[in-house]
Amino acid sequence: MRKLNVLSNLKAQKIVAVIRTDTVDQAIKAADACITGGIKIIELTYSIPHVEKAVESLQQNYQDDPQVSIGVGTVLDPYTARQAIFAGATFIVGPSFDKETAKLCNLYQIPYMPGCLTVTEVKEAMEAGADVVKIFPGSNLGPAFLKAIHAPFPQANMMPTGGVDLENVQEWLNHGAFAVGIGGNLITPAKDGDYQKIIELAKEYVRKVKEVTP
Repeated sequence: MRKLNVLSNLKAQKIVAVIRTDTVDQAIKAADACITGGIKIIELTYSIPHVEKAVESLQQNYQDDPQVSIGVGTVLDPYTARQAIFAGATFIVGPSFDKETAKLCNLYQIPYMPGCLTVTEVKEAMEAGADVVKIFPGSNLGPAFLKAIHAPFPQANMMPTGGVDLENVQEWLNHGAFAVGIGGNLITPAKDGDYQKIIELAKEYVRKVKEVTP
């Protein structure tokens, strides 16, 4: 049921905020800002020291909001995925595909979103049960890649990440993106403690997405 809720949230909201900060405190504040601005699907990267603490804190704070989904990214192996799941992560994202991680996520009924860059990688990930394929880095390919992939794989749910910004987010969605992952273009103000700016950016992303998917 939890898996269905995450995928339903992703389908409806279309945006994942990819949070990569130096500390747990920054990560929590950045996530709070994104959620306040309307982006309620949060990916906390494993590059954040003690990221599990941020997952646990956010899960506790937003347990009564069914639209909020907290996941963990930059997951390279099943050991790390299991740590994240036991900390409360409701989805797992990787920069690349790992078969054993896919198996573990399937076992625990947690959505696994591996990074793929070629048609072969997309096919392999889908065969392993990936519900959503992260197209990464999106900046290396461009929106037209999604249309090309959908020709042989119309059933592929693809989430470009890397290079998605306010100028092209609508283009990605118009070319068939199931959702988009937004990182530095949204979270960078956290370095200066400007969380109000993140709220404003989040609201603008939500507005742009709603124009494409009312």
